[in-house]
Amino acid sequence: IENHVGYAGLPLSVAGPLKIEGTYAQGNFYVPLATVEGTLSLSMTRGCYLTHLAGGIKTTHVKQELSRAPVFRFDEVGEMAPFMDLIDAHYDEIKAAAERTTRHGKLLRIEKHPIHNRVILDFIYHTGEAAGQNMVTMSTDAACRFIVENLSSSVPHRYLLESNFNADKNPAHRSLISGRGHHVIGSFQISDRLCRKLLRVGVDDLLEACTEMQLGSQLTGMLGFNLHNANALAALYLALGQDVACVAENAIGIGTYEKRGDDLYGTLSMPSLTVGTVGGATRLHAQKANLELVDCAGGENSSRKLAEIVCAAALALELSLGGAIVSNEFARAHAKFGR
Repeated sequence: IENHVGYAGLPLSVAGPLKIEGTYAQGNFYVPLATVEGTLSLSMTRGCYLTHLAGGIKTTHVKQELSRAPVFRFDEVGEMAPFMDLIDAHYDEIKAAAERTTRHGKLLRIEKHPIHNRVILDFIYHTGEAAGQNMVTMSTDAACRFIVENLSSSVPHRYLLESNFNADKNPAHRSLISGRGHHVIGSFQISDRLCRKLLRVGVDDLLEACTEMQLGSQLTGMLGFNLHNANALAALYLALGQDVACVAENAIGIGTYEKRGDDLYGTLSMPSLTVGTVGGATRLHAQKANLELVDCAGGENSSRKLAEIVCAAALALELSLGGAIVSNEFARAHAKFGR
């Protein structure tokens, strides 16, 4: 960082064991949390314990894509179509220019979005084990410079490297629908008996409460549906060397409950997890040690594994908070443990 004067310490805890049966994450994990919020560590641990007794949390890694979206402005609307044809015709050259800036990133495609007398080019990358925010910026900058310097016949007089179309560090419907970063889905199935034993509420009570909260979420215009994904993500990101500002976009997600027989089946879809295991603050000693704790300190597919761990931990915390609200223990728990 610039103007470096020291370090600010934060309390560090662990929650677990978090049992995961995933695409890349397999086994039991003790999850590091850097937080000053009382009850958060205990609550996540309760969710981990409850899902562990029920067989664990299943996670599926859907995809990994990160984008940067420059906008090109034309004098006339009619100039846009030839420009978009030019991008298609020279895609391989543009791809090569973008990928020359990185050893790990791969340009997957360029999506074109005309609006008024402008064209937004959404450069979509696979970023390997890195979260990739800086990677896609540098690569897209190189690609845009190549377009301006080498494809001059239809080049507009101005472009901006970022149009805000990719909603970097902002909650957006596009991220909820199309995803940004890692897209992971987590699920569990827990018996009514276990719910009553550890949450002190039954499956039917939780389902009824879920309906009430969905109504409240719809009335307030909430983006997605979850209780507090941001709480889990902020604590995890600080502990694991991730870009904490990405919580603004990563916390969107949809969590639901349904009944299967007498069991509670819960699912959390998180389409936008911008996490990585190399680069940035993952190189700091404490954060690297925490990545080693969850066996995600680099290596092939380690960022995908980390994304699954983050989703599963968030789901465990969601379950525990839901139980505390339904059992009317939410306020008492904070009064007892949170001060």
